[in-house]
Amino acid sequence: MDTKELLKKVRKIEIKTRRLSDHIFGGEYHSTFKGRGMTFSEVRQYQFGDDVRSIDWNVTARYNEPYVKVFEEERELTMMLMVDVSGSELFGTSNQFKKEIITEISATLAFSALQNNDKVGLILFSDEVELFIPPKKGKSHVLRIIRELLEFHPKSNETNLAEALKFLTNVMKKKAIVFVLSDFIADEYDNTLRIVGNKHDVTGIRVYDEREETIPNLGMVQMQDAETGEIQLVNTQSKQVRLAYGKHYRDKVAYFTNAFNKSGCGVINCRADESYVKKLLGYFKRRG
Repeated sequence: MDTKELLKKVRKIEIKTRRLSDHIFGGEYHSTFKGRGMTFSEVRQYQFGDDVRSIDWNVTARYNEPYVKVFEEERELTMMLMVDVSGSELFGTSNQFKKEIITEISATLAFSALQNNDKVGLILFSDEVELFIPPKKGKSHVLRIIRELLEFHPKSNETNLAEALKFLTNVMKKKAIVFVLSDFIADEYDNTLRIVGNKHDVTGIRVYDEREETIPNLGMVQMQDAETGEIQLVNTQSKQVRLAYGKHYRDKVAYFTNAFNKSGCGVINCRADESYVKKLLGYFKRRG
């Protein structure tokens, strides 16, 4: 992708996702993810309806009329986007690949954080951490994250979520809002997730395609594993083969759901042909 085409794609995503974050998600994000506490801001004259417990008695005595303390939420938060860049994300039977939907969701979340003056960082992972961008504030930083999501080429096509979660615990010493975006065709990450979930506010966003759920009866079909590159001739006429594939897929989904729920983490399931806007908004409202 040349520079001109890349900038055009970045701009297109910015326009679409920033509008969503400005008009829909900004307020929901703010109310869902609270700051670390309340800090003193100022004193002002008492107004009808003010809580009498907030009266500053020292200032009241000095001016011989009631004054109240005003507090503001200490908001500065850090959002970490953990994005799966393995080979299975380059699949899609609707208008977009899973990778493209993940990029849009990530950009929407990043602009929501930007609107609330929070820091945003990025971890791209396959079976290793491919890229780490430390959390920072500012529009230029968010645009850099979008550029990486669009043009990054991973060294590996395989997935190891546990390794990415271990990396997160090493680089993020303070509590962060963590969104893990993947199809979660992975396993053996529940123990690591439990450790991460005890420290951070974690949400798993599973992006999947409806064609992944079952194999249609198409006769003998040559299939390639997007992560290992292995090619096999599969007899999709076999009911046993179709049932085994369906069970394998459902087991992966159940593992994802159980692992996140048991770790006290949030779960969002987003099918490629559905509106991720409704899914995100519904999640934020339930939590808020």
